[in-house]
Parts: sequence; structure tokens; C-alpha cells
Amino acid sequence: PGRGLRRSFNTTPLTSLGCGVPAYAPAVSRVVGGENAVPYSWPWQVSLQYQSSGKWYHTCGGTLIATNWVLTAAHCISSTLQYRVLLGKYNLAEEEAGSVTAYPEKFVVHERWNSYNVANGYDIALIKLTKHVTLSDKIQLACLPAAGNVLSSNTACYVTGWGRLQTNGALPDKLQQGLLLVVSYATCSSPSWWGSTVKTSMVCAGGDGITSSCNGDSGGPLNCQGANGKWEVHGIVSFGSSLGCNYYRKPSVFTRVSAYNSWIEQVRFYAFLRGNTDS
Repeated sequence: PGRGLRRSFNTTPLTSLGCGVPAYAPAVSRVVGGENAVPYSWPWQVSLQYQSSGKWYHTCGGTLIATNWVLTAAHCISSTLQYRVLLGKYNLAEEEAGSVTAYPEKFVVHERWNSYNVANGYDIALIKLTKHVTLSDKIQLACLPAAGNVLSSNTACYVTGWGRLQTNGALPDKLQQGLLLVVSYATCSSPSWWGSTVKTSMVCAGGDGITSSCNGDSGGPLNCQGANGKWEVHGIVSFGSSLGCNYYRKPSVFTRVSAYNSWIEQVRFYAFLRGNTDS
């Protein structure tokens, strides 16, 4: 029942063939600590910005997962602010050819998110853009991981964003990347690490005391390369230690995207049903 409906929805597949393949290859070096990314090598990375006194400020990262949907963290969204989304960016301080400014049509924050209890999980939100963006060499989609996929310990992934890479460090203009190794749930939830703060719906990465995601990276992707060579967004930057970034045994904690595949599908499907045939 209702299969025809699904089929019509599938005219815009959740992950089209064209995802996770950058036109400009990222530098997958083993540099420990953050480094400038190769320009436009993470082409699904977006800058979520809010307006204050007529100026725009970067507040969070996000990931383009469809031509009109951006994945980010629930804690990045405030109902009182005006937002815009910048795509195809490398240096936030410069006008760049090929970059696009998009505007949100609506925000869908996970209904179980509680801003007073980040450790509860559900730190995930979708932003529907007012119109589809045109993909280019600088703007591409990330692939979603397979539902339920859990990364094995020590998988090498890259966190990307315009956030601080050291405690109280300066906010960079150029997109940063940092290599992080995945920490298993068993280790991450042990008492000397994060303990019960970490849930199975989260991914931990880092904790070597050298690299982590920092404040301004919130909402941005944890990028991991699939067996097929395509990049998948396995995590959404959720929280780190209040003791500072890069704290030993306090890895960055990410929302595990593969725990929310059906939620993402559902949000997009309901948007479609409400007559937005371009969902």
C-alpha cells in the first residue's frame, strides 16, 4: 500500500549517485592537529550564519545532503534568529566565485531534542532551503551512511569546519580539517572517559589530547570514507569537554547520523506530502 507514493517521492532519491565525490581531492594526510583544508575539497560543508545588527556571523557548520536540505545540529538552531546558509565556501572573509547564499524555508529540529540535556542525544536538525542549489565543482552532496552503520574503533575520519582548533584560539577564516580516530562506544562510555554522558546514538572521535573539534565546528560533519571511496557524513558535531578542546580522554562527541536515517527520510517525506513536490 502506498508504494506508488513512495515511487513518486523517489524522483529525488535521498542519496543520488552523485554524492561524496569532491572535484578537488582533500588532503588525507595524517597531520595531527588542525590544518587548512584544500580549498573546496569538502564541497558539502556549509556555513550557517545568523544576522545581528545588519551583519552576518558564522555560528555553525552543516552538511548538504540533498540539493535543498542541510543537516546540522539541533543546538545550532534558535527560533529567535535570522539565518542564511553559505555553500561553496573556503575563506569566509573573502568573496569567492562559485559560492552561493541560500536561505532557510524551514527548520526541523528533532522532536526529542532537549537543549537543557545535550547528553540525552537527538542533537540533529534539518534545514529546508527555499530553493534547490545547483551542484558544481565547489558544491556537492555528502552521502549518508547506511542505517545502523557503526564505525569500527580507530577508523580515520576528518572533522571539518570554521571552528576553533585550540582552546580559546582565534576563529579561522579558512576551512579547517582535523584527523580524528573513532573511539568505540565501550571505551568512550567507560568511567574515565565520558561515562554515561555518551549514548549509543553518538560517535566519539579523538581524545588523544591533540586534535578535536572545537566550539565553532558545531553542526558540521564528521567525514569518513566508505569502502567505495565516497565520503559519508557519519557524525554531526554535538559537544566536547567544558575543560577545553583536545582534552585527554574527552573526545569530541558527534550525533551518529546512521541512527537517524529513518528520521531524515520521514522529515523529507512529510515535507513532500505537504505539497512541496520539490522535496
